[in-house]
Amino acid sequence: MIKRLAVDIQNRTKTTQVSAAAIRRWARTAFGARGAGASLVIRLVGAAEGRRLNLLWRGRDYATNVLSFPPLVMPRLPRAETSIRATTRSKEPSLLGDLVLCAPVVAREANEQAKPLAHHYAHLIVHGCLHLQGYDHERDVDALRMERRERRLLKTFGIDDPYQSLDK
Repeated sequence: MIKRLAVDIQNRTKTTQVSAAAIRRWARTAFGARGAGASLVIRLVGAAEGRRLNLLWRGRDYATNVLSFPPLVMPRLPRAETSIRATTRSKEPSLLGDLVLCAPVVAREANEQAKPLAHHYAHLIVHGCLHLQGYDHERDVDALRMERRERRLLKTFGIDDPYQSLDK
């Protein structure tokens, strides 16, 4: 039996803005078969924590909508320790990474873009999950590839093109 992606949701905000079931569905769809038997942490934070993390990890002194943190690469262990590590890790799902979403920023952007809040959360969770899978938008060709994938995934939830209103 193939296990599905385990999603640990850590809500550090005072309100729940979207359901845990929806968050899990969006993340599982974004990872597809790659998420089978693995785990992901999604943390919803306030503006202060979002700003602090963005400054610490990206050197940018403002809260941003979503941050993606790939899992730490484990150092290579001496041969004698390898079998112990393999035995221990085989019982726990492999961590695909962490996503941090800054709830006030997500809410503000959804309002500014006249989008349903849940649709914006879905987009940012899909976007962050794609980053954890190696997608990026540094070059135009890569941005087009990533946006095309986002559009396809969001369409499965009945969500319109998230970039359409931004192009106007």
